[in-house]
Parts: sequence; structure tokens; C-alpha cells
Amino acid sequence: MANTSSAKKATRKIARRTAVNKSRRTQMRGSVRTVEEAIASGDREAALKAMANAEPALMRAAQRNIVHKNAASRKVSRLAHRIAQLGK
Repeated sequence: MANTSSAKKATRKIARRTAVNKSRRTQMRGSVRTVEEAIASGDREAALKAMANAEPALMRAAQRNIVHKNAASRKVSRLAHRIAQLGK
């Protein structure tokens, strides 16, 4: 348990940040899931449309340190590759 007033404030601050980050992470995962569902159904147009939303969401999450920058880039790259495979 926090003893000093600054430590108590820090725990309140951490709780607020955690709630915000959880929300952002959930939103990011949801946008990625829509792309994956479109790929699974084989609908290239829907996948492209969903990817247009998912890529900025991933990069915003990376900027805000919710996911690592390289992890976000890797995810975007893999999704883009899978969408390209649908066209063939």
C-alpha cells in the first residue's frame, strides 16, 4: 500500500492510464479482427476497407506505447501480405 501522498497520487494516475490504455488496446484489436474476418471470408474489398481503418489504429497504438512500434509494423505487413494473396 502506498504511504506517501505522492505514491498515492501515482497509483491514482496509473489506474487512469491503465483504463485509457485498455480501451485503446481493445479498439485496436477490434479493428485488426475485422480485417482478419474479411480475409477469412475471402472478401478482398471488405478486407481493404477494414485495413484502411486498422493500419492507422495500429500505428496510433504504437505511438502511444500500447504496442511496440516493430510489432505494429509487423502486424500491418502480415495483414497486407494476406490481403495481397486474396487477389491472386
